[in-house]
Amino acid sequence: MGALIAVASCKGGVGKSTVAAALACELAGRGHRVGLLDTDIFGPSIPTLFDCRDLDLKAGPGNMLLPAQVGALKLMSFGFWLGDAPAVMRGPMVTNYIQQLLHGVQWGELDYLFLDLPPGTGDIQLTITQAVQLNGAVVVTTPQPLALADVGKGILMFDKVSVPVLGVVENMSYFEAGGERHAVFGSDGAGQLQERFGVDVLGRLPLDPQRFGRTFGDEFEMPEVAAAADRMVRAVGKASVAQESIGVAHDDKQITLRWADGRTVSVANRDLRASCRCAHCVNEYTGERTADPAVIAADIQAKEVRTVGNYALSITWSDGHSTGLFPYPVIEQLAAAAVA
Repeated sequence: MGALIAVASCKGGVGKSTVAAALACELAGRGHRVGLLDTDIFGPSIPTLFDCRDLDLKAGPGNMLLPAQVGALKLMSFGFWLGDAPAVMRGPMVTNYIQQLLHGVQWGELDYLFLDLPPGTGDIQLTITQAVQLNGAVVVTTPQPLALADVGKGILMFDKVSVPVLGVVENMSYFEAGGERHAVFGSDGAGQLQERFGVDVLGRLPLDPQRFGRTFGDEFEMPEVAAAADRMVRAVGKASVAQESIGVAHDDKQITLRWADGRTVSVANRDLRASCRCAHCVNEYTGERTADPAVIAADIQAKEVRTVGNYALSITWSDGHSTGLFPYPVIEQLAAAAVA
């Protein structure tokens, strides 16, 4: 099995399944061996996206399920059994079906297997992260403030289960009319997530029903998706090799980062705590700071510091605050400002 990549978003309706299908089609079109697993038991989308609702699934050696083949792409979804019927079941049964989809499908040799996750951070997501070793996650959002607030929870979830976030895809980013771009849902939501969490922006996809969001077939081609796939592939490679070693030290006055090349930056504890952009400190809709820096104690200290991927620190402070991520570029900027 090649790289296992989750495509996720806590917010429904952002086009997560469409993005997962597009990335899978793009890589399959390049000649890679690609599978797409729909893990949304209650709202499977893959049968509709590929117009293959009435497939007759077959069993292979060892009673393993054989995936559907659409062009060069291999597909599996609980929706192939459901059809138009609802999935009426509780947690333990859902977990059993997810385990069967994860371990009971004969994919053959693959270069990439995309897992289209359902919205939220519940049983299915936890089952997957515990049952298989994911190489990374692609997070999908729209520029809407509500979507950004929910997507932030997804990024923090992957941090807790030690799955590297490969980057963010901003879907429905804009539409073009009369030679002009119009940001109907807001602008640069992915950039806001990059600033807050330190994750890379893989791409910004347009709201264009003629090219994107319809049924997928063998002829799918979209430059914006191709560029996002390129960045994602590079991110998978970067996450799969030994990362640059960054030393982290903290004391009662400051936190220090030391890179392998000898470069060192330090920032005062209070300055770093005051820069937090988590939902408790910054209004997720307006971007305005809601936490008053004046109430932060001058002698605040970091009680626990750990690295998140190779892009940020997660810190538990002496005042009990622990919900913020501090990207390395933010730490460097604060250190530079302090000596300017």
